[in-house]
Amino acid sequence: MEKSRILVIEDQDDVRENIVELLELSNYEVDQAPNGREGVKKALSNPPNLILCDIMMPEMDGYEVLYLITKNPTTAALPFIFLTAKAEKVDFRKGMNMGADDYITKPYNEMDLLGAIERRLAKHRKLNQATEQEDFDLAASQYRSMEDLEKNRKTRVFKKKDVIYREGDFGSYVYKITRGKVKTYHINEEGKEFIHDLLKEGDFLGEKAIIQDLTRTEFAEALEETELLLIPRDDFQKLIFNNREVSSKFIKMIAQDLSERETELMDMAYNTVRKRTADALIKLYDTYRKDDQLVSLEISRADLAGMVGTATESVIRILSEFKKDHWISISGSTIAIEEPEKIRNVKF
Repeated sequence: MEKSRILVIEDQDDVRENIVELLELSNYEVDQAPNGREGVKKALSNPPNLILCDIMMPEMDGYEVLYLITKNPTTAALPFIFLTAKAEKVDFRKGMNMGADDYITKPYNEMDLLGAIERRLAKHRKLNQATEQEDFDLAASQYRSMEDLEKNRKTRVFKKKDVIYREGDFGSYVYKITRGKVKTYHINEEGKEFIHDLLKEGDFLGEKAIIQDLTRTEFAEALEETELLLIPRDDFQKLIFNNREVSSKFIKMIAQDLSERETELMDMAYNTVRKRTADALIKLYDTYRKDDQLVSLEISRADLAGMVGTATESVIRILSEFKKDHWISISGSTIAIEEPEKIRNVKF
């Protein structure tokens, strides 16, 4: 059986080291963070099976950590145990009301701590098993509805750099990409682009504004010759508002999109330009790759800078560093990703 992995967030070195040693001796895999901010980064980048977190910490306290963890769909359901010297009832209630699963006070009894961890892990495993079965049943039941949604629809081909729609346009269609790739982006008051999504074959486009019954909230442009399947606005709205399975699918898609945008905002706030450039290249790599073949990306430096959220000159400098390290090769506007894992593992 695979070991459960626990993330310990504790600012006192001696306390953290004692907990880590206890958990490792109890056959758990353990990750650790010396403060709340670092703990949130680790939890979001590689979600553990359970989080054990102190409350009183510098930079970001335990309540802030719990809030950010529960805001993200990938970590919202993780078992979360507060470990703290604060034993007042008001603190206990605040933590539990925010969604904590348990509350252990220091000094703690080792068996009480291990017992609380095992109970929460066991409960989470049962919930996961039930959720997996529900997801399987939902996928099996919705196939026909999604097939009907897309049946006998017209298609339209857009050339490279063609604008599919603009911010503020009335949305007549939801699109599904049957061939090609699309970028969605915003333009600020100074005319600079910020690219927030890259979409490929099989992805839907323009559905959020129609679900909300708003005008388009972004720009969309073809990155290469792209064929789109056109689903009329009225047909889409009738189906999504009357069919629980289809509406559930799109709600999940929107929730995932919001989660990714929150992560992007955190990355822009806390990560270096080098790290953000590496992340942008990996996003492009994951979008374009087929199997494990070498991936070559034809993208302008301005577009790449729009993904990173920085000046074009800064992106060019970072690309030169990656080229010098032989992680990429460059020919004109084409970037070949030669060492994707090294780029993926850039930390700063």
